[in-house]
Amino acid sequence: MRRIKIPYGDAPSTYGHLYLPSETSRGDGPAPLVVLVHGGYWSTEYSLVVYTGLARLLAQRGAVVWNVEYRRVGEDAGGWPTTGRDVVDALSALDGSVTDQLATADITVDHAHAAVVGHSAGGQLAVYAAARLRGATRRFTFGTVIAQSPVLDFTETGAFDRPSVVELMGAPFAQIPDRYREASPSEQAPFDSTVAVIHTVGDQSVPIEMSRRYVADATVRGQSAVLYEVPGEGHDAFVDPKSAATRQTLRVLGI
Repeated sequence: MRRIKIPYGDAPSTYGHLYLPSETSRGDGPAPLVVLVHGGYWSTEYSLVVYTGLARLLAQRGAVVWNVEYRRVGEDAGGWPTTGRDVVDALSALDGSVTDQLATADITVDHAHAAVVGHSAGGQLAVYAAARLRGATRRFTFGTVIAQSPVLDFTETGAFDRPSVVELMGAPFAQIPDRYREASPSEQAPFDSTVAVIHTVGDQSVPIEMSRRYVADATVRGQSAVLYEVPGEGHDAFVDPKSAATRQTLRVLGI
């Protein structure tokens, strides 16, 4: 397994770590490709390294992994809309610098069934970015977007009044409601991916009721969406490669 740092923009935080599986871990066909979008309150207190364990696990199972960083609250230009645009650009980089590196490494990937995974704040960003791209880049189609214990609705109490969301948006909901709606996954038009929400029942940070409402409402709107509830674990289980939440993620990915 190799890890390569690749910039996708000019800012210090616009880069990603590309994990390339070893030849012995790859199967006979094209390798699955998974994009990871880390969480952490959209804040510089957290970085893409929180997903290193999952990235390594996926690569050991034969996947190509693009673990992306983005500008967060607390650095130049961090916050909305830059943070969301960075993740859109990181997904779009699959068509350019990531594809170039794969060609150099002589690794063929499955372009038709790529996946995006995001935890917590990263779940919001993953669904938002995939929706803005209509579920595909020029070369890759995102069959599944996995949102792990995510914040999927910026328009309801318990989300728009969170300090971390207000800091991301730059002002309270009452002052800029349109910006909150533009950023909210719950307000995006249906797109050609299945949104698989995996939520730990014991989550004390993001209530599971938010995910239940999102999936029910999204289905009515015509968005393919499904909810998986994982009992017995909390919010941070998704960054533990040995957790039941991670095992559920692997099952949904089929890896």
